[in-house]
Amino acid sequence: MSPHEGGEAAETTTAVASATAPSTGGGSDDGGGPGGPRPEPLRFFGTTWVAHDGGYGVRRVCVAAGSLAATVAGCFLLRFAYQGLEIANASPFVGVLVIVMFSVCGAIAFRKTWEGFSERPVDAAREEALRSLKGIGFIGSLAAYFLRSLTEAPGEGLRRTEYESAVAQYERRRTARTRNPAARKGARARRK
Repeated sequence: MSPHEGGEAAETTTAVASATAPSTGGGSDDGGGPGGPRPEPLRFFGTTWVAHDGGYGVRRVCVAAGSLAATVAGCFLLRFAYQGLEIANASPFVGVLVIVMFSVCGAIAFRKTWEGFSERPVDAAREEALRSLKGIGFIGSLAAYFLRSLTEAPGEGLRRTEYESAVAQYERRRTARTRNPAARKGARARRK
């Protein structure tokens, strides 16, 4: 299972709704304000990606190192499996077939994982059908996770875009309402 599939796939169905729906709770320190939209947490990062606080840099380094170590371990695992085929005196065709299968599955898993960091999947049924293929090509998913964690938290760009648009939409709705006591309080506080 790739790091992207586990927790983030389950979050995919509710992510847009949670990013755009105003929260009903009290004040929050994550930028949404009282009653405003709240950022969607990312695996290993929580909501530290919003302001890059709470050990965000250390978490990124740990995620990058962990995904690189898992990628290398996965490569060794596949090498041992291939050596097992050689010990079992499997035909060369089987060896080539295994190499091609893992290469193609790894490339597809890399591409789908990378795309998942920047856009939500359109067809959930198709993503579910590709789950086993991504499982076989787990090295590609791990490599994508490693490369993305070098520049940002994996999935941060997508979540940030959704969160900022939800906050902007919330602010437009809030200021457009007439007789809004919260807007008047904010205007009085700004005038002082």
